[in-house]
Amino acid sequence: MKKNKKFATIDIGSNAIRLLISNVYKRDSKFFTTKNSLIRLPVRLGQDAFKNGKISKTNITRLFDSLKSFQLIMKVHNVEKYLAYATSALRSSSNGELIVNEVSNKIGLNVEIISGSKEAKIITNNNKFFSNENTYCFLDVGGGSTELTLFKNNKIISSRSFKIGGVRLINNMVKSFTWKKLEEWIYDNLGSQKDIKLVGLGGNINKIFKISGNNIGVPLKKSLLDISINKLDKMTDFEKTIKLKLNPDRIDVIVPAGKIYQFVMDKLNSKEILVPKIGLADAMVHELLKKS
Repeated sequence: MKKNKKFATIDIGSNAIRLLISNVYKRDSKFFTTKNSLIRLPVRLGQDAFKNGKISKTNITRLFDSLKSFQLIMKVHNVEKYLAYATSALRSSSNGELIVNEVSNKIGLNVEIISGSKEAKIITNNNKFFSNENTYCFLDVGGGSTELTLFKNNKIISSRSFKIGGVRLINNMVKSFTWKKLEEWIYDNLGSQKDIKLVGLGGNINKIFKISGNNIGVPLKKSLLDISINKLDKMTDFEKTIKLKLNPDRIDVIVPAGKIYQFVMDKLNSKEILVPKIGLADAMVHELLKKS
């Protein structure tokens, strides 16, 4: 096995910004990766983007400070390659392109604002967990958007991004017709499919999975998902923070985000959901490997 390298991936989301440092090994012309460290900073860009249409000066400063710190951490780790993608918040902001240009000029980091369809494609390309014999529906719920992707035989059959997310919901920014569009897409694209395996992605479903006490590697039953979300809904913020050790920026979005998973499962009549605990930052590592 050749000496390991380190790659970094940065996910600039609506509720938080993440830096994932991965160890990369090569053996017999094949690459293998392991997680070295993950840093998550609660810069809620979506609060600005979805309410005001642009990122505020305060959050621009916080974003810049976060990326500067990430740059120093990558330097200490001797990272050889990195990718930085921004999703729904910057995608929805009138000053999103201006911000990424300033990041490039002032910090020296290249950030790309990606579309919902590209976000879905990156996630599904990280398919080492899944069998070609099955049909999967990837359900990725973020702070600002929800991506649904139908995937079979290593190919995306259909994909759609909806402006429904945890941060949008707590700000009452999801209209009834958007839910209707989501429902129609499910019926039009998934209604005729047989034996679809639903795959839940995103930090909130990962936390709900952990809170449920479900065994790792075992699908989460809809009944247990409902019980866990109902339990969370009845808890105070103090209880969520102290008893469940949720981060402050997670406590207000976890139930609204959970209800998106419930909505889709109800429309699909799904009895269980797979939770492989992979996210955009994990999948981006495979984008870097393609270029190695």
